[in-house]
Amino acid sequence: MKSHQITIIDIAKALGISKSTVSRALTGNPNIKSETMEAVIEMAKKLDYQRNLHAISLITRKSNTIGIIVPEFLSSYFPKVVIGAQAAATAAGYNVIISQSNETYATEVANTQVMLANQVDGIIVSMTKETLNYDHFKIFQRKGIPIVFFNRVCDEMAVPKVMVDDYDGAFKAVEHLLSTGKRRIAHLAGPNSLSMSVRRLNGYLDALKKNNIPIDEDLIIPYDLTIGKVKIYVNHLLQLKHPPDAIFAINDPTAIETILVIKKIGLRIPQDIAIVGFSNDYISSIIEPSLTTLSQPVEKIGETAITLLLDQMNRNVSDWKAVTKVLKTDLVIRNSTVASLL
Repeated sequence: MKSHQITIIDIAKALGISKSTVSRALTGNPNIKSETMEAVIEMAKKLDYQRNLHAISLITRKSNTIGIIVPEFLSSYFPKVVIGAQAAATAAGYNVIISQSNETYATEVANTQVMLANQVDGIIVSMTKETLNYDHFKIFQRKGIPIVFFNRVCDEMAVPKVMVDDYDGAFKAVEHLLSTGKRRIAHLAGPNSLSMSVRRLNGYLDALKKNNIPIDEDLIIPYDLTIGKVKIYVNHLLQLKHPPDAIFAINDPTAIETILVIKKIGLRIPQDIAIVGFSNDYISSIIEPSLTTLSQPVEKIGETAITLLLDQMNRNVSDWKAVTKVLKTDLVIRNSTVASLL
């Protein structure tokens, strides 16, 4: 038996009204009487009517959909951001399309094209480590579609951004290591293409300067966040004439891989070498020894990004505000830096 997709025509026939009245009622037209709107909605539920979002978007010029683009789902950071963002979007009555770029620029460009094809009303984005050209994001601006960056932001575009205080977090991490007696603190840094990496590097450098610790360029290694390379860099640091007694890593996945490499070598953590990460990934409390790290309000980041996006969506393009929200981090001290906690 051939299935029948319920349409506004079926609702109109059931109520004895025109399909245009049903259409206006379903899209919340203020000119429709409240009792008519209630009757239409009730009948739509009774008939199990599923809205044709594409058709509605043609009428209202809105898809009632928000896009979310993240660089990866390997760590717990971005899934938690998405949870916060989706909750905020749903509470505001919006559907969500989520895509991840697998840390590749080409996939990110393809993801933006999918968002445009689906006529999203706005997007929130965290860029890939490869992204150096932003033309695919600027298309949204030209089309009058709001865009908000979070975590990995585009400094070239005057749009809202949500970040944590990367500089302050890195500064606190290094000062903590210094307070435990460490003096040769290495930094496994992120790529210079990410402003987040630059801010954390600057926090690291300024904490050393404040405490009169000489900067040793041999202890600073920027890398492209490919976890498989961590073993190479850690072994390189340990083979220096004056190896480090601590490592501050750009993020928790890097720090956790560092712990695994050092344990395999046979060094004691934190007695021989201490380690600090950044983000408080769920694995950081499970690994042995547990990882000292900077905790970020991850779900709050997603929620804030959606709040800024909705604000843009409710304004005329000429009144858009390039607001930047900076959230604080908290130092979580665990066994990778303080042996007495064991």
